[in-house]
Amino acid sequence: MQRENTTTMNIKVEYLEEAQSYIDNMPEKARKKLFHNVGLVCIGVKDDRIFKKLTESGIWEFKAEYESNEYRLLSFWDKTQSSLVVATHGFGKKTQKTPKSEIAHAEKIRDEYYKTR
Repeated sequence: MQRENTTTMNIKVEYLEEAQSYIDNMPEKARKKLFHNVGLVCIGVKDDRIFKKLTESGIWEFKAEYESNEYRLLSFWDKTQSSLVVATHGFGKKTQKTPKSEIAHAEKIRDEYYKTR
């Protein structure tokens, strides 16, 4: 199921292939909740419960909870574009902290993204 990039007001979210694949495989209601939260961020809602910076390296996390499951979509701001957030990949979160391996994976995707631009 292909999703269009989310654009509202002045923030745009681009979903890279791995992020899109994760989203496509989420339960429908969880996917709707995640897109709702992304939409809130796009219109300027600032809430650490739905979007927050994780590390000094510039990785950010979209969050959605549905039926006691926590869904995460890691991302970064594309500093070459005006107000563009690039979603790298997603995962189900089972612990308080975001696993360092997931952050490292997002950083690797970000580095590859910049090499191809």
